[in-house]
Amino acid sequence: MLVAISEVTKQVFREDPKFFPVNPVDYGRFLMISIGTGAPKQSKPYNAKMASKWGLLGWLLHNGSNPIIDVFTQASGDMVDRHVSVFFQAVHSQQNYLRIQEDTLSGDEALVDVATKENMLKLEEIGENLLAKPASRVNLKTGLSEPMGNGQTNAQALKRFAKLLSEEKKQRESLKTPSKSYNGFT
Repeated sequence: MLVAISEVTKQVFREDPKFFPVNPVDYGRFLMISIGTGAPKQSKPYNAKMASKWGLLGWLLHNGSNPIIDVFTQASGDMVDRHVSVFFQAVHSQQNYLRIQEDTLSGDEALVDVATKENMLKLEEIGENLLAKPASRVNLKTGLSEPMGNGQTNAQALKRFAKLLSEEKKQRESLKTPSKSYNGFT
Protein backbone atom coordinates (compact mmCIF):
# COMPACT_ATOMS: atom_id res chain seq x y z
CA MET A 1 0.00 0.00 0.00
CA LEU A 2 2.77 2.40 0.88
CA VAL A 3 4.55 1.56 -2.38
CA ALA A 4 1.34 2.29 -4.31
CA ILE A 5 1.05 5.76 -2.75
CA SER A 6 4.73 6.46 -3.52
CA GLU A 7 4.44 5.28 -7.12
CA VAL A 8 1.37 7.39 -7.85
CA THR A 9 3.04 10.42 -6.30
CA LYS A 10 6.15 9.88 -8.44
CA GLN A 11 4.04 9.61 -11.60
CA VAL A 12 2.23 12.85 -10.76
CA PHE A 13 5.56 14.63 -10.13
CA ARG A 14 6.82 13.35 -13.51
CA GLU A 15 3.67 14.79 -15.09
CA ASP A 16 2.74 11.42 -16.55
CA PRO A 17 -0.03 12.08 -19.10
CA LYS A 18 -2.12 9.25 -17.58
CA PHE A 19 -2.56 11.57 -14.61
CA PHE A 20 -4.29 14.69 -15.86
CA PRO A 21 -3.11 17.87 -14.18
CA VAL A 22 -3.24 17.32 -10.46
CA ASN A 23 -1.27 18.81 -7.60
CA PRO A 24 1.28 16.19 -6.40
CA VAL A 25 0.25 16.67 -2.78
CA ASP A 26 -3.49 16.63 -3.42
CA TYR A 27 -3.84 13.39 -1.47
CA GLY A 28 -7.59 13.94 -1.22
CA ARG A 29 -7.76 12.56 -4.75
CA PHE A 30 -6.11 9.25 -3.82
CA LEU A 31 -8.38 6.24 -3.42
CA MET A 32 -7.13 3.05 -1.84
CA ILE A 33 -8.80 -0.28 -1.30
CA SER A 34 -6.92 -2.87 0.72
CA ILE A 35 -8.40 -6.37 0.82
CA GLY A 36 -6.73 -8.63 3.36
CA THR A 37 -6.27 -12.37 3.16
CA GLY A 38 -7.85 -12.89 6.56
CA ALA A 39 -6.31 -13.42 9.96
CA PRO A 40 -6.88 -15.83 12.80
CA LYS A 41 -9.01 -14.73 15.71
CA GLN A 42 -6.78 -13.09 18.30
CA SER A 43 -6.73 -15.40 21.26
CA LYS A 44 -3.61 -13.94 22.90
CA PRO A 45 -2.02 -17.35 23.48
CA TYR A 46 1.13 -15.84 24.98
CA ASN A 47 2.13 -12.79 26.95
CA ALA A 48 5.35 -10.96 27.81
CA LYS A 49 5.86 -12.80 31.12
CA MET A 50 5.51 -16.18 29.39
CA ALA A 51 7.71 -15.21 26.41
CA SER A 52 10.46 -13.85 28.65
CA LYS A 53 11.21 -17.45 29.71
CA TRP A 54 11.45 -18.87 26.19
CA GLY A 55 14.68 -19.79 24.58
CA LEU A 56 15.22 -20.06 20.84
CA LEU A 57 13.07 -23.19 20.55
CA GLY A 58 10.21 -21.61 22.52
CA TRP A 59 10.02 -18.78 19.98
CA LEU A 60 9.99 -21.28 17.13
CA LEU A 61 7.45 -23.68 18.61
CA HIS A 62 5.08 -23.22 21.53
CA ASN A 63 1.96 -25.36 22.08
CA GLY A 64 1.68 -26.16 18.39
CA SER A 65 2.13 -22.59 17.16
CA ASN A 66 5.08 -20.58 15.84
CA PRO A 67 5.24 -17.45 18.03
CA ILE A 68 8.01 -15.71 16.10
CA ILE A 69 6.13 -16.09 12.81
CA ASP A 70 2.83 -15.09 14.42
CA VAL A 71 4.37 -11.93 15.87
CA PHE A 72 6.03 -10.84 12.62
CA THR A 73 3.07 -11.51 10.34
CA GLN A 74 0.54 -9.89 12.66
CA ALA A 75 2.75 -6.88 13.39
CA SER A 76 3.58 -6.28 9.73
CA GLY A 77 -0.04 -6.17 8.59
CA ASP A 78 -1.13 -4.09 11.57
CA MET A 79 1.67 -1.55 11.09
CA VAL A 80 0.94 -1.02 7.40
CA ASP A 81 -2.80 -0.72 7.99
CA ARG A 82 -2.26 1.71 10.86
CA HIS A 83 0.27 3.79 8.90
CA VAL A 84 -1.99 4.09 5.84
CA SER A 85 -5.00 4.83 8.06
CA VAL A 86 -3.03 7.57 9.88
CA PHE A 87 -1.95 9.01 6.52
CA PHE A 88 -5.48 9.23 5.10
CA GLN A 89 -6.89 10.58 8.37
CA ALA A 90 -4.09 13.17 8.63
CA VAL A 91 -4.91 14.56 5.17
CA HIS A 92 -8.65 14.53 6.03
CA SER A 93 -9.36 11.89 3.39
CA GLN A 94 -10.26 8.90 5.56
CA GLN A 95 -13.29 8.25 3.34
CA ASN A 96 -10.81 7.47 0.52
CA TYR A 97 -9.26 4.46 2.28
CA LEU A 98 -11.08 1.18 2.67
CA ARG A 99 -9.58 -1.82 4.42
CA ILE A 100 -11.55 -5.06 4.30
CA GLN A 101 -10.19 -7.82 6.49
CA GLU A 102 -11.74 -10.79 8.26
CA ASP A 103 -9.88 -11.20 11.54
CA THR A 104 -11.88 -13.95 13.20
CA LEU A 105 -10.73 -16.98 11.20
CA SER A 106 -10.17 -20.26 13.00
CA GLY A 107 -9.24 -23.83 12.15
CA ASP A 108 -8.53 -24.68 8.51
CA GLU A 109 -9.99 -21.41 7.28
CA ALA A 110 -7.10 -19.56 8.96
CA LEU A 111 -4.45 -21.66 7.21
CA VAL A 112 -3.13 -20.53 3.83
CA ASP A 113 -2.21 -24.00 2.65
CA VAL A 114 -5.56 -25.81 2.97
CA ALA A 115 -7.09 -25.73 -0.52
CA THR A 116 -9.71 -28.45 -0.14
CA LYS A 117 -13.04 -27.92 -1.86
CA GLU A 118 -14.73 -27.80 1.56
CA ASN A 119 -12.36 -25.09 2.83
CA MET A 120 -12.65 -23.06 -0.38
CA LEU A 121 -16.45 -23.09 -0.06
CA LYS A 122 -16.14 -22.03 3.59
CA LEU A 123 -13.80 -19.16 2.63
CA GLU A 124 -16.24 -18.07 -0.08
CA GLU A 125 -19.02 -18.00 2.53
CA ILE A 126 -16.80 -15.98 4.88
CA GLY A 127 -16.14 -13.50 2.06
CA GLU A 128 -19.85 -13.13 1.31
CA ASN A 129 -20.56 -12.53 5.01
CA LEU A 130 -17.70 -10.02 5.19
CA LEU A 131 -19.37 -7.93 2.48
CA ALA A 132 -22.42 -7.58 4.74
CA LYS A 133 -20.38 -6.42 7.74
CA PRO A 134 -20.02 -2.72 8.56
CA ALA A 135 -17.15 -0.93 6.84
CA SER A 136 -14.50 -0.20 9.46
CA ARG A 137 -11.30 1.73 10.06
CA VAL A 138 -8.51 1.80 12.62
CA ASN A 139 -9.21 3.88 15.71
CA LEU A 140 -5.95 5.81 16.06
CA LYS A 141 -6.27 5.96 19.86
CA THR A 142 -6.82 2.25 20.46
CA GLY A 143 -5.25 0.70 17.35
CA LEU A 144 -8.35 -1.46 16.96
CA SER A 145 -10.58 -1.70 13.93
CA GLU A 146 -14.03 -0.21 14.53
CA PRO A 147 -17.13 0.39 12.38
CA MET A 148 -16.90 3.76 10.61
CA GLY A 149 -20.24 4.88 12.02
CA ASN A 150 -21.72 5.90 8.67
CA GLY A 151 -23.85 2.75 8.46
CA GLN A 152 -22.14 1.51 5.29
CA THR A 153 -21.40 -2.14 4.77
CA ASN A 154 -18.25 -3.30 3.01
CA ALA A 155 -20.36 -4.03 -0.10
CA GLN A 156 -21.80 -0.50 -0.10
CA ALA A 157 -18.35 1.01 0.42
CA LEU A 158 -16.98 -1.01 -2.52
CA LYS A 159 -19.86 0.21 -4.71
CA ARG A 160 -19.09 3.79 -3.68
CA PHE A 161 -15.44 3.32 -4.65
CA ALA A 162 -16.45 1.72 -7.96
CA LYS A 163 -18.64 4.72 -8.74
CA LEU A 164 -15.83 7.15 -7.90
CA LEU A 165 -13.38 5.21 -10.08
CA SER A 166 -15.86 5.08 -12.95
CA GLU A 167 -16.41 8.85 -12.73
CA GLU A 168 -12.64 9.39 -12.64
CA LYS A 169 -12.15 7.25 -15.74
CA LYS A 170 -14.87 9.13 -17.62
CA GLN A 171 -13.31 12.46 -16.65
CA ARG A 172 -9.85 11.35 -17.82
CA GLU A 173 -11.21 10.02 -21.09
CA SER A 174 -13.04 13.28 -21.76
CA LEU A 175 -9.75 15.17 -21.40
CA LYS A 176 -7.77 12.92 -23.76
CA THR A 177 -6.81 14.47 -27.05
CA PRO A 178 -7.13 12.28 -30.10
CA SER A 179 -3.74 10.88 -31.05
CA LYS A 180 -2.36 11.40 -34.51
CA SER A 181 -2.65 8.55 -36.95
CA TYR A 182 0.17 7.67 -39.30
CA ASN A 183 -0.78 5.33 -42.15
CA GLY A 184 -3.54 3.80 -40.06
CA PHE A 185 -1.32 3.34 -37.01
CA THR A 186 -1.70 5.33 -33.80
